[in-house]
Amino acid sequence: MDKTNKSNKAKPPATPASATPVSRKLDENIRQIQARLGNSPDLVIRTYELIHRNGRVAAIYMSGITDKDMVEHFISHVMSFQTGHDGELLAGTPQEVYTYIKEHALSIGKEKLVSDINGLLEALLSGDTIMLVDGQEKGVSGSTSGGEARAVTEAGTQVAIRGSKESFTETLSTNIALVRKIIKNPDLWTETMKLGDLTHTDVTLMYMRGVADEHTIQVFKDKLHSIKVDSILESGYIEQIVEDNKYSPFPTLFNTERPDSVAANLLDGRIAIFVDGTPFVLIAPTTFFMFFHTVEDYYQRYDISSLIRLLRFVCLIISLYGPAIFVAALNFHQEMIPTPLLINLASQREGVPFPAFVEAVLMEVTFEIIREAGVRMPSPIGQTVSIIGGLVLGTAAVQAGIVSPAMVIVVSLTGISSFATPAFNMALSIRMLRFVIMGVAAFMGLYGIAIVTIILVAHLCSLRSLGVPYMTPMGPFVPENLRDTFIRSPMSFMKLRPRLRRNGGSSAASSKGTSKRQSDER
Repeated sequence: MDKTNKSNKAKPPATPASATPVSRKLDENIRQIQARLGNSPDLVIRTYELIHRNGRVAAIYMSGITDKDMVEHFISHVMSFQTGHDGELLAGTPQEVYTYIKEHALSIGKEKLVSDINGLLEALLSGDTIMLVDGQEKGVSGSTSGGEARAVTEAGTQVAIRGSKESFTETLSTNIALVRKIIKNPDLWTETMKLGDLTHTDVTLMYMRGVADEHTIQVFKDKLHSIKVDSILESGYIEQIVEDNKYSPFPTLFNTERPDSVAANLLDGRIAIFVDGTPFVLIAPTTFFMFFHTVEDYYQRYDISSLIRLLRFVCLIISLYGPAIFVAALNFHQEMIPTPLLINLASQREGVPFPAFVEAVLMEVTFEIIREAGVRMPSPIGQTVSIIGGLVLGTAAVQAGIVSPAMVIVVSLTGISSFATPAFNMALSIRMLRFVIMGVAAFMGLYGIAIVTIILVAHLCSLRSLGVPYMTPMGPFVPENLRDTFIRSPMSFMKLRPRLRRNGGSSAASSKGTSKRQSDER
């Protein structure tokens, strides 16, 4: 044991790759690249000999993550010498060839010079093509990223009856382009950075200059730059790291896969965070009411949108308090139930061996199992399993005398109401809190429900999203934003952008009286 520890300590520290400059010998550079990549089969190296000159040129790229047409265009553009039958360059010394390649590559755009091995590897793994000239200590990197990518399709988790059918993909450049197609304004700014010590994931910050609050933008930049993790595989990594209250059951960042939703929030003065490799874009700052609004609310008449929006809030109350109120009424507040209904409920529960709380927990857990199984299974089978499983288990449980028919109705209505919440992460939070409220109701009745409600409201009012109070416009109270909170006013009444107050202070989004906006928390 001691010898092993001493042996490990005696090993010299490895030299970091960033300290290894590009060698003047082309073969040495190729050898180092092959060694660092483990002689990967998707590494492509094409060499060209200079006729009557002692030198060579190499084009290096990774197949699969590069666009073949772009690679051929880049190589032919920067090496547009007259060539022989064997691919040999007919003119130029190594220095002249390097100068020619550098000038022609930089004229295309998105090209740069690389002077160390680590930079070469980072460029290769980002989909770039590297040009190396024997005898030169720098390489030329050209942007040729591409390869197989999913096409723009209809949104799968945020389905809309009316409006755009486009959704984001896993390609960062495509996602940014989808938003630029909607907002054709030079004030739409983007800033890209790499996060993850091992993955070097591209993360892009997008905002409207002059509309988004500068302090909020800087705060978010500082949060992103402070992230020190090995990998960023999805936008959920960033969401969990940068959120202000990590122990709250409520999400403080909004995510969407719809370009029109991102565009609407950008115009409201918010910030969008794009992560390469995921179709879900984060929106900040976020308020509680954003999770119950959809972009489709603004594509319909105000009366229809207001009715549907109010229905969502009713479903929120049902999904959060439905089983708890039923349990509290049966255990502590029978006087609240009409006598004929109370007699029916008592007769239904005559053969049930469990108290109402245990009934509710059994049914809720069963419903969650069926829902999770339906999500994880293939779509056609999942829907069938969910429907048949719910019907069969519910009917069998009632016939076996395990639960009462009334409890099946309450739990089913609660489960269906939870699907009316547009944001999936907020629906998950409500599902978790439902069990907590049921437990309190089983021991304290409606008084316990009232106490938990007060605690929840106080907690919601204490939350912040990039400094913006979570319960805006109710706390702090912003009267002008109420036109688009619980109901949606006609378009002619919504001419100002929402006021996103930081810590109850000044507006985070500059209001411009002549610009017509479609609302507060989209």
